[in-house]
Amino acid sequence: MDIKSLRSKWKVSIIIPTKNEEETIDEVLTKIKPYGDEIIVIDGHSSDNTKKIVKKHRIKFFLDNGKGKGAAVRLGLEIASNPIVVFIDADGSHEPKDIPKLIKPIREDIADLVIGSRMTGGSDELFSDFYEFIRLTGSMIINLAINYRWNVRLSDTQNGFRAIVRDIGRYIKLTANSTTIEQEMVMKCLNYGYRVINVPSHEYKRKGGESKILVSKVWLAYVWNMMRFVFLSPSKKKFFKKF
Repeated sequence: MDIKSLRSKWKVSIIIPTKNEEETIDEVLTKIKPYGDEIIVIDGHSSDNTKKIVKKHRIKFFLDNGKGKGAAVRLGLEIASNPIVVFIDADGSHEPKDIPKLIKPIREDIADLVIGSRMTGGSDELFSDFYEFIRLTGSMIINLAINYRWNVRLSDTQNGFRAIVRDIGRYIKLTANSTTIEQEMVMKCLNYGYRVINVPSHEYKRKGGESKILVSKVWLAYVWNMMRFVFLSPSKKKFFKKF
């Protein structure tokens, strides 16, 4: 059986990193169930009713090491039973109906990492206030650097809504503990020669609470992470194994 035929039969694990998302986690879990063969919540030690709500759905629940979203992403990749892993946030900002769009290019052997693009799919958050303007400007600068470094034309590299071949996600050895893991995943995949593409996906305004990402606290980490991969990291060889 060739690789394309093999990929076409791959099942899907959906990973939801979460922390204190009691207002939205129930709706997110309900909506994603039709699209995954396995659903796993990786919790960052929530202090609200998140765990109680997840348990009601009778799905897999794990605690991360408390160091951040990056730790949850890495744990999800290790735990996932299926060859395709989809990551979706627990705040209700992503469109579960777009999960098949993320999976399709991987099953068709067109891509190894597929990211939902808010630039082509639209966003209720972009330009909504000064904070979001700063966030968008930073994302565009990172996108530009990545595009020119690896000669690609990606429109959104920071969105957490994405699908990746599980074994590639493990092989590239992600290290970030914060949300910078999302740009690290993109840059390491490109650096190893794996195929990264965007598909349009709409972003909704989060339905409960405030964002846990404070630009004032993470901007330096994003800049350093970009610098060390874009300017300091030599290209590497692909993993020898056929996926």
